[in-house]
Amino acid sequence: MNFTQDVSEVPERLFEWLDILFFLIMLALSTFIGIYFGFCGKKEETPKEYLHGGKTMSTLPVAVSLVSSSVSGITLMGVPTEIYRFGTIYGLIVFSTVLMGIIVNYFYLPVFYDLQLISTYEVGSVLYTLHLLLLIPIVVYVPAIVFTQVSGINIHYITVGTSILCTFYTMIGGLKAVVWTDFLQGVVMVASNIIVIIIGLIHIGGFGNMWKINEEGGRINFFNMNPSPFTRMTFWNVIIGFTFSSISVIGVNQGMVQKFMSLPTLNKAKRSLALCIIGIILIKFISCTTGLLLYSAYHDCDPIKSKAIKRPDQLATYYVMDIAEHVPGLPGLFVAGIFSAALSSMSSMLNSLGATLFEDFVRPFISKSTPDETINKIIKFIIVIIGVVCLLLVFVVDKFGSVLQLAISTGGVTSGATVGLFTFGMFYPRGNTKGALAGSIASLLILGWIAFGAQTAIANGQFKQPYLPTSVEGCETNVTFFQTLSTRNNDG
Repeated sequence: MNFTQDVSEVPERLFEWLDILFFLIMLALSTFIGIYFGFCGKKEETPKEYLHGGKTMSTLPVAVSLVSSSVSGITLMGVPTEIYRFGTIYGLIVFSTVLMGIIVNYFYLPVFYDLQLISTYEVGSVLYTLHLLLLIPIVVYVPAIVFTQVSGINIHYITVGTSILCTFYTMIGGLKAVVWTDFLQGVVMVASNIIVIIIGLIHIGGFGNMWKINEEGGRINFFNMNPSPFTRMTFWNVIIGFTFSSISVIGVNQGMVQKFMSLPTLNKAKRSLALCIIGIILIKFISCTTGLLLYSAYHDCDPIKSKAIKRPDQLATYYVMDIAEHVPGLPGLFVAGIFSAALSSMSSMLNSLGATLFEDFVRPFISKSTPDETINKIIKFIIVIIGVVCLLLVFVVDKFGSVLQLAISTGGVTSGATVGLFTFGMFYPRGNTKGALAGSIASLLILGWIAFGAQTAIANGQFKQPYLPTSVEGCETNVTFFQTLSTRNNDG
């Protein structure tokens, strides 16, 4: 396929009927799973059954759910753009993932499994709540960007619809609905991306040719050994920083721990963790390879510079719509994969945050004799409120930078304090509440100041990222036409 054809020959790439059909089937199946477990399956009569799945879950579905919840659409859209603009150094995160798995397996998972708590955040609940309230709007915003790009529908209509749907099936189905929708969505996510990679490699002439183009363009840059903490991304801050960041996502995260505890034995929980690590590495590899394909296709005709797209995070979808021009249904399947990743992450976050807020902020104020049915209704009501709050916060996300960088920055505000808090409690028995509270507040204030200051500077144009060079010399295009097409596709 000629990626640099004259733009006057390029049709406006929007969804066709088969794309819409694939997309709607995925949404319908996700909703059906929630309805089944909410009304047709075995009733979750107690809070533990609702939040832990009655401890009857199987290893593989839980492992796939862990992967689906941890990667989200941020990975599928943000990582390819990261590789395209900054090179492959982000790919070192696979080593961080392995280190994280070893640490969680031997230190964190056994402790949490033995405790069997509904909420793992009895001290750190505020940090966790803040973390998810910052992250869920980004997760919701990701599929909205994609669907706006391929449909022309206003982004805010999409965020409202997505949030309502996900909140609905999470609320009525409990953890079982979350795990099984994650399983479905994880399969769709991986399958759609593998198909895109296969077609992309065929178009570019194979893996060797893709690697050669990226090497010549300076994208193969794994070993930036600069020790400066002020450098955006180096070998050291990827290996060290992402190891601890991953521990916060998998090792001490309420949503993940809930899924581990839904398994009947610790050994099965550890097997799920091992499968989860393999799955995360697979997703990271897929996303990084997609980024290399993006540069191979557009190394001499950058869609960002030529204004073919409005935001860098639309690059992966633009590429799929480009190479899949003659593959009916593939764009719809790919967008369904993006939505799958986003919905799986959002549902897990809503479920876990509902558990945390109820157990740590509501339960102390209600009678111990309150019926389990009433408690389950309270948890469901909390989940609805969280969904509404996060939907309102989505309108703020549009003002900031790329979704991957924004997610890492906002996650870093609370994840460092959270991991530190749990590690402090596990390995320093003499520690007390005052010390934990003082350390958490100090960490939150310092990291918040750094992260939000940086994002504000990016939003205001005061800070420019040192992107690797791209070119538009190969574009046989009319830039004005590109700008018109981009405006029409994104403003809806």
